[in-house]
Amino acid sequence: MSILVAGGAGYIGAHVVRLLIERGDEVIVVDDLSYGSPSRVEGAALVELDVAAGDAPERLTDVMRERGVTAVIHFAARKQVGESVARPAWYYQQNVGGLANMMLAMEATGVDQMIFSSSAAVYGMPPIEVVPEDIDCHPINPYGETKLIGEWMMADAETAWGLRWAGLRYFNVAGAGWDDLGDMATLNLIPMVMDRLAKGETPKIFGTDYPTPDGTCIRDYIHVRDLATAHIAALDYLASGKEMSEHIFNVGTGVGASVRDVVAKVIAATGLDLVPEELDRRAGDPPQLIGDASRITRVLGWRAEYDLDDIVASAFSAWQADPNRPHFA
Repeated sequence: MSILVAGGAGYIGAHVVRLLIERGDEVIVVDDLSYGSPSRVEGAALVELDVAAGDAPERLTDVMRERGVTAVIHFAARKQVGESVARPAWYYQQNVGGLANMMLAMEATGVDQMIFSSSAAVYGMPPIEVVPEDIDCHPINPYGETKLIGEWMMADAETAWGLRWAGLRYFNVAGAGWDDLGDMATLNLIPMVMDRLAKGETPKIFGTDYPTPDGTCIRDYIHVRDLATAHIAALDYLASGKEMSEHIFNVGTGVGASVRDVVAKVIAATGLDLVPEELDRRAGDPPQLIGDASRITRVLGWRAEYDLDDIVASAFSAWQADPNRPHFA
């Protein structure tokens, strides 16, 4: 089968592309390269295209027909929460519009299998600490809203023309499956801490008075390679033709780690001896957010294999291997 991976040259997408290629699948990557690089998807056909562009439905339709696409994995989206708050209309245009363009092309060509990159941001600030998929979703920013709308769109397409789909709600993704596929951005906690340390600056902790054991926020950290294998499991389930009793899956470990603990592990990995700077809380950070991952294990047979130590070690190894990063001695 031929798999189209939208946003496949980015951090998470490139891991999925590599796993697909390693097992012999034909892969077509569609990416505007705003957050990705062609070097990350060697072995795949690369089509440089912004899926949110006005002519995207026609161009995607052509790609799907020419390449015999049978399934789509859709990563292509903007994902900065603060940016979504400042530019909500643009985020809807990019994330919802880009997904709509992809689905128009799928409907036109009869491609009826899709894995959608969703997010734990759809939950907002839930009233419970370990979150199941069937809780009411109340996202608190436009980014989370676009992901929830994406899930609604796929459910509607299932009713309208038989789309087989799965939405994977990610928690905190980190680490690297291979040294050349590390997180290129510095938008998440672990690369942000490494960036500050590599520049000789002190890492920061925002909020130390939360109702948690050490006063800092607790999050569920998932290794990016585990996340990639979750996509493969979902893809294979769709291809099997089995009945889809569930469509939405948390992808996490079910185990939380505090910000203080994560920062300490990153500092230890670098061999430095620093005390992080403690600052006031940031608005909108829930004290604890951990995913109940029992559904994805029950339905898809997937579970996380790596823990936080593996995540930090792999992230540090990839950082040191990147010639564009300031290195540690």
